[in-house]
Amino acid sequence: MSAFAESTSEAAVPGAGADLLAALLDGMDAALCAFDADGTVTHWNREAERILGWTAGEAVGRRGFEGWAARSADAEETLGRLMGAMKGPGRQVHEFVLLRKDGGRVLVRSQAAGVRGADGAPAGVYCAFSEVHVQLDLERSVALSEALFDDASWGVVLVDADLRPAMVNAHAARSFGAGRTTLLGRPLGEVVVHGAEELEAAFQHVLAEGTPPAPAEVWVTLRTATGERRRCWRSGFLRLASPMAEAAVPLGVAWLFQDVTDERLAAREADRLRFRWSQLHRAGAAAAECEDPAEAAAVLLEFALAGFADHALVDRVAGDRRLTRALAVPASVPGPSSPPVGGGIPLRYGPRHPALQAWDRTGAVRASAGRTAEVWAEAHQWPGDAAHSLCVVLRSRGRTLGVLTFLRAACRPAFEREDVVFAESVATGVASSLALGDGHGDGPPAY
Repeated sequence: MSAFAESTSEAAVPGAGADLLAALLDGMDAALCAFDADGTVTHWNREAERILGWTAGEAVGRRGFEGWAARSADAEETLGRLMGAMKGPGRQVHEFVLLRKDGGRVLVRSQAAGVRGADGAPAGVYCAFSEVHVQLDLERSVALSEALFDDASWGVVLVDADLRPAMVNAHAARSFGAGRTTLLGRPLGEVVVHGAEELEAAFQHVLAEGTPPAPAEVWVTLRTATGERRRCWRSGFLRLASPMAEAAVPLGVAWLFQDVTDERLAAREADRLRFRWSQLHRAGAAAAECEDPAEAAAVLLEFALAGFADHALVDRVAGDRRLTRALAVPASVPGPSSPPVGGGIPLRYGPRHPALQAWDRTGAVRASAGRTAEVWAEAHQWPGDAAHSLCVVLRSRGRTLGVLTFLRAACRPAFEREDVVFAESVATGVASSLALGDGHGDGPPAY
C-alpha cells in the first residue's frame, strides 16, 4: 500500500476500501490535500505531487506547509486561512503562493471545506487546488461559452452526434425564427425546408474528417410563421471531442454562422448588371457593322439573350390591334403552334395576350404560366418550352413599331422588376434598327 493510502485517517475504510479511496484520489484531475483538526497533512494525491514535486511520502504527516511547501513568513497565514474553513459554512476560495520542491514558486487557487467526524465535531479540512493560470483558462473557457450563447452577434449551434441541436444561442434562434428550446433535439428538416440535407452532410463530414480549413456558404430556405425565407449563411464548423478521453471521441459539432444574404444578393446583382451592360456594349458594336437593319436587330437580340432569356420575339404593328411575327431568335423549331415569320400574316393573339397588353399600356407586361406551361405557351403562339414572359413595346420617334417579347423556360425564375430595365434598353436598340429599315421612320403607321 502506498504511503498516501497508509496515511488514511482512522475514519477511512480499511483494506480494499482504503485502496479504492487512494485510487480515486490519485485519479483526480485536481490537486487535493487534506488536514486533520491540528493542521497535519493526511492526504496528498498525485496531481498535487505533479504541481509541487513533493511526494505523498514527503507531505503526509507534516503540519501545514512550513519548512517545505511555503515560505516561513507565509506558512502560518496560509494554514490559518485553510483551517478557517473547518468552522465556516460551505467552501472558501483562497489564493496563495506555494513552493515547489525545486524551489520555484507557484500561485495556486484553492477551494477548502471543513470535514466533520461521526459525532458532528470538526475533524479537519480538505483542499482542492490548481495553478491559477489553469483555473483562469477554465474560467475563460466557461466565460467564452456563456458569451457565445448569450451575447454573440453570430449564430452558434451545438449539434450532437445524432445531428440534432443540443444547444442554440439567442442569435441562432432568431435566425431560425424559433425559440432557443424549441429547436433542441429536433431534426433540422422541421424548420429548414431546403438545405437541411446539405447541413447534415457537412456535420457528418466534420465528425468523420475534422474541422474544415475554411468557412463555407450554405443557402437554406426556412419555414416561418409568415412563410418561407431564403437565406445565405456563412458557416464555420468545429469538431468537438472529449478532453477526458484517451482517444478523440467526437461529442458533436459546433456550428457558427453569420447571415450574409444581403451581401451575396447585392454582389450577385452587381455581377449580373455588369455582365448585361457589357453584353449591350458588345451588341451595339457588333450591330453597327451590319448593313441590314433586320440583321442588326437580330444581333442585338442574340447578345441580349445570354444569361437573360431563352427566346426573343419581335412582333411588328400591322394594323389596328394586329401584330405580325417579324423576327424570332433563336429560330423556333417548326411545330403546330409556330406562327409564320414574315409575310404580313397577322398573329392569332387573343384580346388579353400579354403582347397586346404591353402595346395598349405602352409599357412592360410580365406573365408566367401555371402548371400547364405547354398549353399556356401554345395558346399564346410561343415556343413550347416558354413558361415566363416579358413583353416591352418598341418605340421610335413617338411611334409604336411593335412589341419585343422575351421568354424563359420553366427551369428559370420568372422575370422581375429589375429585368424590365434591361429589356427596355434592348428594345430601344431594336426599335432604332427597325425604324432605320423602315426608312428613318417612314414605315408602317403607328397605332
